[in-house]
Amino acid sequence: MTKIKKKTKEEELEKKIQELLITVGLRIAKRGDGALFIVGEVEYKPLMDQQVPSFNALKNPKLLESLALMDGAVILNKEGVVTAYGVMVKSKKAFKNFGTRHSAGLSSSKGDNLVVIVSEEDRKIRILKSGKMIMQIDALQKNVEKSVPQAVNMLESLGAGTVGAIGTGLLVPGLGIALVPGIVVFGSAYYLAKILGGWVRKG
Repeated sequence: MTKIKKKTKEEELEKKIQELLITVGLRIAKRGDGALFIVGEVEYKPLMDQQVPSFNALKNPKLLESLALMDGAVILNKEGVVTAYGVMVKSKKAFKNFGTRHSAGLSSSKGDNLVVIVSEEDRKIRILKSGKMIMQIDALQKNVEKSVPQAVNMLESLGAGTVGAIGTGLLVPGLGIALVPGIVVFGSAYYLAKILGGWVRKG
């Protein structure tokens, strides 16, 4: 009999934070606005006075969305608490063919930080970890909101170790596979197919 690994509280919380950021990101993208969420530790410089005290984003998604619409990034800790907003993150790497928000996001996605970029130009959400893009979600895809739980489950399957092992390429369509409409996962199709099972179709 196969023993099913019980999820830890940390893993459950991580899933809830990812689902929240994708859901809020989709709402922002559909309006044609952009945003940058960083979960983890990063050096930053506030662009405005931090008048809103730290709060749990899971309990107040509307406030999170409002703060995300301001210039700069929103920083959350691993417990889902917003620790800063409207901040500038120094770009150390350029995200080819994209603007400053994407470059700041790429630079912030070091270690086990999770970065969610909402692009106002093409209305896509890009999720980065370990300095690589691991997923892209198209906010204009019909009923994409219904696929958010599946997207979060895919992110869980693609842990940071897996991402490192498969060597994700940035925005190389040949390295991406569409698992459900509107969602593309980046990495080696062979490894992804093994990890995610038979419900994969090539994109």
